[in-house]
Amino acid sequence: MSSTLLWWSVTLDRRRGYPIRELKGNLTLKRWWATALGPAIALIAIAGCSHGPADTFGERDAVPILAAKVEQKTVADTIRAIGRVEAFSTVEVKAQINGQVMQVHFRQGQDVKQGDLLFTIDPRPFDAALQQAQANLARDRAQYREAATDAQRYAVLLKQNVGSRQQYDQAEATAAALSASMEADAAAVQTARLNLEYCEIRAPIDGRTGDLLVHAGNLVKPDADTAMVVINQVHPVYVDFAIPEQKLPAVREFMAERKLEVQVSLPEQQGPLESGELSFVDNTVDAKTGTINLKGQFTNTDARLWPGEFVNTTLVLREHPGAILVPSQAVQTGQQGSFVFVVQPSMKAEIRPVVIGESIDNQTVVTSGLKAGETVVTDGQLRLIPGSTVTIKSGLTGSGASS
Repeated sequence: MSSTLLWWSVTLDRRRGYPIRELKGNLTLKRWWATALGPAIALIAIAGCSHGPADTFGERDAVPILAAKVEQKTVADTIRAIGRVEAFSTVEVKAQINGQVMQVHFRQGQDVKQGDLLFTIDPRPFDAALQQAQANLARDRAQYREAATDAQRYAVLLKQNVGSRQQYDQAEATAAALSASMEADAAAVQTARLNLEYCEIRAPIDGRTGDLLVHAGNLVKPDADTAMVVINQVHPVYVDFAIPEQKLPAVREFMAERKLEVQVSLPEQQGPLESGELSFVDNTVDAKTGTINLKGQFTNTDARLWPGEFVNTTLVLREHPGAILVPSQAVQTGQQGSFVFVVQPSMKAEIRPVVIGESIDNQTVVTSGLKAGETVVTDGQLRLIPGSTVTIKSGLTGSGASS
């Protein structure tokens, strides 16, 4: 065997192109192993002696992780959708008479109350028209009194066979005509007075004014194509959203039991911004989209919801008290289903199969497999195996090392 080993070494040196030295004497296999592997064995022995205590080596093998406590709290069955805020009521303010705007009594974007004065239109032409109508009424009243007296006089003469029937009929017709003229004059006075009132345009509702489109000096006309200003009522407001038609039976079922809560939040906000009540369910399903429109009503006391704004909408159907929740990133998926790593008091990682429910605000409902108060791993699972020693760090770098 020693001669075979010597021939293999010589052949290898020739193939690699190294210069071959003449071997003197016979090299046995035992002496070759001692010569070749002796230094390596010595290095391993030295490295083994350079280690510290055993517990230091074990601590170095601990896997850094992030962890969280299992929570128990009330959760709800919900339907989520994108909604849009709508004003409770919207009024386009327009003039009802022709005239020149003399004064604007508000600032655009200002909150106004019902009855607040918004615009003043030049009242002088309408004041003159009112005086003219009142004068016509007074004239016709005087003429009617005279005609009525003549009719009574001719009636007496007719009974005494002194006057003629024709004179009586003529006096009676004149009195009736003047009576009708008085009624027309009274209506003209009311119209003139109403037009004069229209010279002051007042807010029909409480709300917030929009862009001012007509300024002092502009001429306006009745029912113009463009409104002078638009007022939106923002206390309260509606939030309009659509849900799939498959969810409608559940909504109707729970609506029959109680008023359903609607929560809204801004797209980049955590937690609900405001809560309201479901106030409207449309009477038909949109055949094109397979959805049905719903509306929630919100008091919006602080005006945090603005008409036209898009919001995240959550319709709460029912609540489940005492649900077990874990951060969603703690749940892993394997061949046997969902599982989590549970950190034992001995700082060992235990793999635990779980049955999960729906996800709510970055948390997942666990229906079985965990208890409240247990600690689960939320980051670092890829480096874990059952029984691994772990150390909980305040943070992990992108590579998974502790920071």
